[in-house]
Amino acid sequence: MQQLTPNGNAALQNLAQRYGVSVDAARTLLFAVNAGGGSMAQFYHPELGGGGQWMRGGMTMVGDMFNHGLQATVAGLCSELSSLLNSEQVFVPAPSGGGGGYGGFGNSWWPAELGSPSSSGGQNDARYAYFPQSQRLAIDRGGRITLYNTLDHQIGGVQQQQGGSSGSLSFSSQFGTFTVDSLPLADQPTPNNPPPPAPYQNQPPAWQPPAQNFVPQSNAATGGPQSHDEILATLERLSDLHQKGILSEDEFRSKKADLLSRL
Repeated sequence: MQQLTPNGNAALQNLAQRYGVSVDAARTLLFAVNAGGGSMAQFYHPELGGGGQWMRGGMTMVGDMFNHGLQATVAGLCSELSSLLNSEQVFVPAPSGGGGGYGGFGNSWWPAELGSPSSSGGQNDARYAYFPQSQRLAIDRGGRITLYNTLDHQIGGVQQQQGGSSGSLSFSSQFGTFTVDSLPLADQPTPNNPPPPAPYQNQPPAWQPPAQNFVPQSNAATGGPQSHDEILATLERLSDLHQKGILSEDEFRSKKADLLSRL
């Protein structure tokens, strides 16, 4: 867990006293707001009604949903914590090259090519970052980052159940609530992201002779003898080829007239 600067610790104690909560509960909200980039928070603390969620400019949810006083306390405290994080150095900077912790607003744990998320957050040993423009959802479980394809989902909320080292993340969109495991991995083919075409096999096609209209040649044309029966048989073949469309009307008439002149 990251350490607070002396000024950050003093500010946290002052906020806890003003809002009538313990320093531990205020610290839980501080880390949750920081993990959410200052715009949202997911938290769990018995003093705050169990699990809850806060979004800047949006609704605030607490476990004791009918406790409006607690709801107002969480909303006001998270708002002031967000301003505090944005105005001064609250956490002791991590050593250069060091890891651990969720860091401040500028500490991006997701791949740099994704840019800036529209929302991010974390709890226990799991955290997320949502990138609607590229339809990507980055999930970090215990230091292992997995990218998911959000498809047509427009994520507007997140829930996380307690239990286990990483808990289980579920999100809500215009299609309802869904778990992150229902999304395809970013590198899996989808209807909008088909697999790349197979490598072209540079093999020449088998040679085939050019198509030609077959016209039976009479023995007379080749200089050989031609009997009456042969001429009639040739006429039958010509008629069959003409009916099948192999011989055009002009070709058929020309050959027919030539053969009939030999009878």
